[in-house]
Amino acid sequence: MFSAIIRHIHPKTCQTSQKNTMRNVIPLQLQLGETDIAEIQFDPRSRDDIPQLLCGLQFLYTDKALRETIFTALEKLISDDVDTGVGRPGMHLWQILVIGTLRINLNWDYDRLLEMVNNHKTIRQMLGHGIRNEDDQYSLQTLKDNIGLFTPEILDELNQIVVKAGHQFLKKKDGDLKGRCDSFVVETDVHFPTDISLLSDAIRKVVTLTADLSQEFGLTIWRQSEFNLRQFKKLYRKAQKMKHSSSKDEKKKARQQEAIILAHNELIKQAEGFLQKANATLELIGPQTCEEIIEKEHVIERYVAHALRQINQIERRVIDDEKIPHEEKVFSIFEEHTEWISKGKAGVPVELGLRVCIVEDEFGFILHHNVMRKQTDDQVTVSIMEETQSRFSDFNGCSFDKGFHSPSNQTQLKELLKFPVLPKKGKRNKEEQARESDDVFKASRRQHSAVESAINALEVHGLDKCPDHGIDGFERYVALAVISRNIQKLGAEIRKQAEEQRRRKKLRLAA
Repeated sequence: MFSAIIRHIHPKTCQTSQKNTMRNVIPLQLQLGETDIAEIQFDPRSRDDIPQLLCGLQFLYTDKALRETIFTALEKLISDDVDTGVGRPGMHLWQILVIGTLRINLNWDYDRLLEMVNNHKTIRQMLGHGIRNEDDQYSLQTLKDNIGLFTPEILDELNQIVVKAGHQFLKKKDGDLKGRCDSFVVETDVHFPTDISLLSDAIRKVVTLTADLSQEFGLTIWRQSEFNLRQFKKLYRKAQKMKHSSSKDEKKKARQQEAIILAHNELIKQAEGFLQKANATLELIGPQTCEEIIEKEHVIERYVAHALRQINQIERRVIDDEKIPHEEKVFSIFEEHTEWISKGKAGVPVELGLRVCIVEDEFGFILHHNVMRKQTDDQVTVSIMEETQSRFSDFNGCSFDKGFHSPSNQTQLKELLKFPVLPKKGKRNKEEQARESDDVFKASRRQHSAVESAINALEVHGLDKCPDHGIDGFERYVALAVISRNIQKLGAEIRKQAEEQRRRKKLRLAA
């Protein structure tokens, strides 16, 4: 088995494990049969995404100054209290970067990623494997654990290095850097939420987790847990199929409403019985000193709280005919950061996820991004410009759509940027009309739609739906998608110039 495997350990003991992990950025000496990364060849006729991404990575590696800067940033993945000179070998940091960008940019799940890193010839060359270590294989948990080491802050630092390398390769002239700003929704991996479906999720977790915990203590009170869940699911399906009557007969409508209330009451009654039983089980187990058991109890209590909230909302909505305020609703008990977003797109009435705001420069690189939690476009306009300028001091112009407009944003952008292009909502006065009729303003407005191409590229390359769990996983996934896309963009430009040089050489020889 591959020597860089990191064992899957309970979070409470992870720190102890890392103290015995020895890591290098990359091996200092080539092994027999191993190809130097600078010497890896790519098929110039290939139109696939893999050669573009690997070509971008190769460029970053072969430039000595860039490589040292990137390796310095990658070393921050290692905790300060880890002695890198002793212990079992860990995956090399360069390999983590390569595998992480491949996973996101190619929109692979971990099973596809595992197959490719173990069997794809060019990818294994980029990872530093030669003839003698062809039998060394990665494990699934190795990939998950090591990619999880990335943080949004480290990825943001790496992204700045990649973008500046791209500007240098394209020979960007010193001067004002301009961009385009827009937002889009990255969906979370959740089902469509209803009150009873969320209650069903919560009860299922309460029953299964409490049954597992009671079994650890030799208790038999949950021995029929699977049967109980099947009975609960029958009541859930019954309530789920109940529809309000469309009859004009008031008596029929009243009878149907009574049937709906009865079905929901039966569901609530059984749910409350399970919750009481779960609380009784926790009391029976009593106070514990084992951190692992305490953590399991906290998880059960969290799902109990979710269930109680959903019961309360079902009673208010179905029985009391009350409209639940939007701010009280939760749209997933597993991905609690999920928001209900309606952007008015044709054929897409609602999206479940989080908004992500991006700033794309005139060369097609993503300069900066911001995960928006309970924020709208006009609330992040100024902050994302300030953050972008702190990363790229020559950034002095940006275009927006009308969703970013507010009177204060207009005023502050004039102070921040030399070339702010923010159209106003609604009616414009003479001064505003003159400003938006300016040739520079209109030219920027015409070019602003190009940001949709960048958004589409991000969505195609992994940023349509986030499969990772929790808000930390979401932010890491988005940050990794941004840097992966920029590396691919850099690789595509390198291949484009190389192809142009080959074409010119062919024409000279033909002449």
